[in-house]
Amino acid sequence: MKKAVSMFLAAALAVGTFAGCGSSADTGSTGSAASTESGSTDSAADGSVFKIGGIGPTTGAAAIYGSAVMNAAQIAVDEINEAGGINGYQVEFKAEDDQSDAEKSVNAYNSLKDWGMQVLMGTVTTTPCIAVADKTAEDGMFEITPSASSTDVIENDNVFQACFTDPNLGTASAQYIGENKLATKVAVIYDSSDVYSSGIEATFVKEAANQGFEVVAEEAFTADSKTDFSTQLQKAQSEGADLVFLPIYYTEASIILNQANGMGYEPTFFGCDGMDGILDVKNFDTSLAEGLMLLTPFVADADDEKTQAFVSKYKELYGDTPNQFGADAYDAIYAIKAAIEEAGVTPDMSVSDIGTALTEAMTKISVDGLTGDGMTWEATGEVSKAPKAMVIKDGAYTAM
Repeated sequence: MKKAVSMFLAAALAVGTFAGCGSSADTGSTGSAASTESGSTDSAADGSVFKIGGIGPTTGAAAIYGSAVMNAAQIAVDEINEAGGINGYQVEFKAEDDQSDAEKSVNAYNSLKDWGMQVLMGTVTTTPCIAVADKTAEDGMFEITPSASSTDVIENDNVFQACFTDPNLGTASAQYIGENKLATKVAVIYDSSDVYSSGIEATFVKEAANQGFEVVAEEAFTADSKTDFSTQLQKAQSEGADLVFLPIYYTEASIILNQANGMGYEPTFFGCDGMDGILDVKNFDTSLAEGLMLLTPFVADADDEKTQAFVSKYKELYGDTPNQFGADAYDAIYAIKAAIEEAGVTPDMSVSDIGTALTEAMTKISVDGLTGDGMTWEATGEVSKAPKAMVIKDGAYTAM
């Protein structure tokens, strides 16, 4: 079991997604996004290639997340192969659909094992990731999840995250609000039935006590009651909250912004990476998101060369804009590459020997990626990188 999870926020916040626009790529026989397998599958037995598997929802309600992950991972694999591979070895990537279901995810893992998978990039969502993490631990297989943010997924030593953990996002958000004096009274509206949302909320409230603002309302909803937020908004308004913190996903956030507008309540709204995608909600008046702030490691509108190149390639291949999930997956593949190079492993080694070597190597590498420069990993499995603060201005994400 991993050591107790530590908070990584030693670095100052960089002043600058759960998800954004999903891919519209076709699906193959595995239910994964198009072009999710490269190279010959016959080369596994002779140890001539590294075989990386991916698991996530590429069909079903959460397909917007899983498709972005698999598409972006394929881009990274293709780039690596075009540049000569990893230590001279080519890479094959194959994705399996789990529809964000734990049982289906375990079945997908077993299918990828039969294919010859040596390293797992996945799974995409938390509950399936927890189920599969126990299987990878039994097999000694190295695993890095691009987007399962709960600390529960990194309980085993072989599992790492490319995304922020929920507690880190809560702490970082409170620190940013406090250090920049964005509010004196804050209300929180969160989903108590969701581990992502409730995990962020808990650490946000704890850190708020150190940041010079008061949390005047903690208003919960559940997956069964996420269409009417009038009660939560009325409580926030009556308590005089000048900022409402929303550690939730963009669909529910769009409803909250619309209902707040209807009642004439105009606080500052502040979210996390789950807010990425609110500008693309169907039939949502995006003017209501003007001034909305969020912390996220990736925004497709960023003007740095690395982001622009990735976004351009993604749009060309898949006809859509990549979200934060895709960016984290792209970085996860390059983290695997860096760990393989650091460890000096070869494809003819056993899965468990590769897993042991990569687990040790992860604490020694540094990766400059789409979601952070100089990303490093703790033995706990947590990634260390500075989130970026963004604000929606004139209908687009702008660095704060």
